[in-house]
Amino acid sequence: MTLICYKKHMTTTPYRSYLLRLWLEPNDPPEWRAMLESPSTGERHGFATLKALFVFLEQETERLEGETHINRSTNQH
Repeated sequence: MTLICYKKHMTTTPYRSYLLRLWLEPNDPPEWRAMLESPSTGERHGFATLKALFVFLEQETERLEGETHINRSTNQH
């Protein structure tokens, strides 16, 4: 496992922080549920499946990458 020093990057690049809650619903078959909560805004996102959680995280990171690319392009002019 590779550990990344995140403190220096947090002040220079966009990032998101979330509190992740996972629980197992006792359905037949049992199903994992998830919730992300932003500690800065209190905004919550609930997910009925782990796949839905991963899709959300992929979309968020792609959006942040797009914002970073746009900001860098704007600052270069």
